[in-house]
Amino acid sequence: MNKGKGEKSKMDRRDFLRSTTAAGASLVLTPVVFSQGPQDKAEEINVALLGAGRQGQTLLEACHNIPGVRFRAVCDIWTQYNQRIAAGRLNARYKLQGYDPVNTYEDYRAMLDKEKDLDAVIVSTPDFCHAEHTIACLRAGKHVYCEKEMSNTLEGARAMVRAAKETGKLLQIGHQRRSSPRYLFALNRIIKETGILGRITAVNGQWNRSKSACGELEVAKRYYIDEALLQNYGYESMKHFLNWRLFKGLGGGPIVDLGSHQIDIYNWFLGALPKSVLAGGGVDYWSDWEWYDNVMAIYEYDTADGPVRAFYQTLTTSGSRGYFENFMGDQGTLDISEHKAAVYREVYLLKDAWDEWVKKGYLTEPADKELEVAVKEEGAELNVAESPPPPRYDFTVMLDKPFHQPHLENFFDAVGGRGHLNCPPEVGYETAVTVLKVNDAVAAGEKLEFKPDEFKVEG
Repeated sequence: MNKGKGEKSKMDRRDFLRSTTAAGASLVLTPVVFSQGPQDKAEEINVALLGAGRQGQTLLEACHNIPGVRFRAVCDIWTQYNQRIAAGRLNARYKLQGYDPVNTYEDYRAMLDKEKDLDAVIVSTPDFCHAEHTIACLRAGKHVYCEKEMSNTLEGARAMVRAAKETGKLLQIGHQRRSSPRYLFALNRIIKETGILGRITAVNGQWNRSKSACGELEVAKRYYIDEALLQNYGYESMKHFLNWRLFKGLGGGPIVDLGSHQIDIYNWFLGALPKSVLAGGGVDYWSDWEWYDNVMAIYEYDTADGPVRAFYQTLTTSGSRGYFENFMGDQGTLDISEHKAAVYREVYLLKDAWDEWVKKGYLTEPADKELEVAVKEEGAELNVAESPPPPRYDFTVMLDKPFHQPHLENFFDAVGGRGHLNCPPEVGYETAVTVLKVNDAVAAGEKLEFKPDEFKVEG
């Protein structure tokens, strides 16, 4: 439905009785320079947005900062809300730039049939739709950026990998940390080049949300989608449509929706895939949910440097300490998230142990100099029950863009032949195997082993 004359493109957000905080805030500065993409209309990349909900609109806003990306269509079954808002925002921008309005569709098949000039599609539909939508777009000759989780089933994820291979089209999975300047710096400089963490022996991570951010979404009845239309697209009701992440067969619960971001980093930074997972969880608080609302998991890894145990939790009843990943070594600890990054030096090391990396510009001067402790003279008694806080060194490389923008830039650079994907489907599949097994481990009530062949897609 295209915007008509006199029709509002922005709807009254107060019609929502509750909503969660939107993602995609930007941070501070970075010295990393990305390709700016094509600069004239002849080189424009024509793109469609398939799935215009909160995440789709977040990706849309990030794309506005990437030169050469031109949206031609928006597809969403919620024509009176998601589709209308996303198309309205695009058309407001394009009117100022002298572009024609974008086309709008309810059915992705009609979009692919009519939009012959598309180069790429951003798929941001619910997880259970990813395989169907991605495979159809690939087979229609389009490159695809697909949001994570890759699929809510391994069968679907495997089919996506095969479709990308068969068609020769690019498929980027939306684990956006893999293109973040901060995370790339942490891996390539802090962990690999400097080696200042020493041997990593443990990992700890979490994504906790308060109950105010986790209640069910509702909307005024005048915006309800027709029940027959909902069922045609796989939803039992408007409740299931709005809260698909919480229901089996549609999403994977918080461990998949949130945890996959960070568990993907475990595999990446450790340079290994897990050999087992033990997990506990349940529907402890939100009685209407089908998926577990609180989950705690322990992975075991065999890395080149030795065994590593990695703990992860996601809570929906407390926002305590938010979200982060913490890599602990015998010489230092890396504490990182999309909002922050720092390393902590073990106090047994000499004060000047990391001076080389401060001088090189990788790290700031220690932020906790007043907590430094002098090295004890040989033979002096040490009270091992007391462990003073280690000094903190902040990163000098951060992010001044919306969190998803570098990953989208990487995708469009690859589409334009100027680079390689940072998260191709084979990598996304490994993460899907790693994450989806947590729910299996909770259900089984026992430690589950991973077989090496589980992470591979044959054919």
